[in-house]
Amino acid sequence: MRTAPLRLATRGSALARWQAEEVARLLRQAEAVTAVELVIVETTGDRRQDVPVWEMGGQGVFVKEVQAAVLEGRADAAVHSAKDLPSVAAPGLLLTAIPTRADPRDALVGSPLDRLPPGARIATGSVRRRAQLAWLRPDLTFVGLRGNIPTRLQRVPPGGAVVVAAAALDRLGLADRVSELLEVAVMLPQVGQGAIGIECRAGDEGTIEVLASIDDPVARTCVETERAFLARLGGGCDLPVGAHAVTGPDGIEVEGLLASPDGRVMLRGSRAGGSPSIGADLAESLLASGGSDLIGSGLAGDSVPSAGSFGRSGR
Repeated sequence: MRTAPLRLATRGSALARWQAEEVARLLRQAEAVTAVELVIVETTGDRRQDVPVWEMGGQGVFVKEVQAAVLEGRADAAVHSAKDLPSVAAPGLLLTAIPTRADPRDALVGSPLDRLPPGARIATGSVRRRAQLAWLRPDLTFVGLRGNIPTRLQRVPPGGAVVVAAAALDRLGLADRVSELLEVAVMLPQVGQGAIGIECRAGDEGTIEVLASIDDPVARTCVETERAFLARLGGGCDLPVGAHAVTGPDGIEVEGLLASPDGRVMLRGSRAGGSPSIGADLAESLLASGGSDLIGSGLAGDSVPSAGSFGRSGR
């Protein structure tokens, strides 16, 4: 058991603090530590609430400063929402533990999907969510959404809905606000959604051993498979990307998608096998089926327009 306090770097939002406190609880339950201290860090994504995440570079805007706290020795480990982590580990850091995963699905708050009237407004800052909803309902219109979870829930458009991660609502005691949980068959989640990722310095064997006590092999396998999918597409890909992996008696099964921002082109497929590398195999398949042209078309740099007049070409 570690006797010195374990310093966990985290963002300061209520959800991020909950996740860090949950990691501390799990470590105490495993009798791996006697004390935990939180090191609160403000990130680029926290400071720039007026800018869509995808305009700031997408993945990484909520983690870089938290990672720096570990690399600079101000903290021993960093606690993240796994979906915020770039697909390639930062130099000098290891993704050491992924505890048991929560619900990876997305949720609607407001009106359920089948009750949204034609032209209803959906509030979301996610190009992945916009593209999939536009594919399902080309009549819908979209407005941007940033801020913490309580702020987002205050911005439900009249007659419309906001889209948020089900796990976030559950962790904050707000699950009663869900009007519909979107099944994976309807809305593929973001890579790592619902999971907590914990990083520490490479070579810090003491911290690695402590964190290994709360690593869930099933959650790790699934998240690593999804991350392999994203990494093969290109960790900086700005196009809508989603993936979800599960394990069973026959090994790992993963579904993935790559889409155009307007939702008119949707490439989706699945793979099964015994290694997380099937995530990369699935990505290769989508790239060969038109994904390379989609990525190279320049759509990745386009803004995400309203879906009100979208057609269904590519369906």
